[in-house]
Amino acid sequence: MTKDLLDENVAVADGLVVSLAYTLRLDDGEEIDSAAADDPLVYLHGAQNIIPGLEQALTGLKVGDARTVSVNAIDAYGDVDTDAFELVPYDAFPADVDLEEGMGLRMVDESTGRQVDAYISELTDDGALLDMNHPLAGETLHFDVEIVGLRRATSDEIAHGHAHNADHTH
Repeated sequence: MTKDLLDENVAVADGLVVSLAYTLRLDDGEEIDSAAADDPLVYLHGAQNIIPGLEQALTGLKVGDARTVSVNAIDAYGDVDTDAFELVPYDAFPADVDLEEGMGLRMVDESTGRQVDAYISELTDDGALLDMNHPLAGETLHFDVEIVGLRRATSDEIAHGHAHNADHTH
């Protein structure tokens, strides 16, 4: 199946599949994620597949455009929610699990039945203090980005709300 390629004057807009090369750094310069031009992040623009601040900054760019974009926490993963911490007694964990600060856990919220990712913020005398915030909550994110490809989304991609890989079948 041939992709519907676009001419070089077309800019990033809703309903287009964007191929994005990027490097993500925190305020201290630590690189925490990247995608190279030969293995880019591919996403459906306008479908909330990426953080809002980055999606907004990419709108209007064309293939070959490169930028440095800083996204404040509120437009990324939000501020740290102080209510999203919970002290869990040690006997609530399986006995064979060695708990460590910074360790990620997947739990089920008893009231909603939804899976929740949490991280051990601190080990105290009374239990493990779990942080249910996204690990990048409260962080300003600095992206070096380059648009490496644009194409029209297929009707399936629009219906599903995300880009499909070339080998993806539904």
